[in-house]
Amino acid sequence: MKEFLKYLGSILILIGVVILALYFFGVSQANAMLASAGIVMIAGLITHIVVNRRID
Repeated sequence: MKEFLKYLGSILILIGVVILALYFFGVSQANAMLASAGIVMIAGLITHIVVNRRID
């Protein structure tokens, strides 16, 4: 479980990148996709920092 938690932030950032790629390639042109990608990427960054500080 600790191994999964170490990479949870990176996985969230990659999910945000996938959402941005879907937006770029024209699946949908809604600003909601941009907002959700930004939120997921910021949450991934914060998760990565917090979890890696607590896990030794």
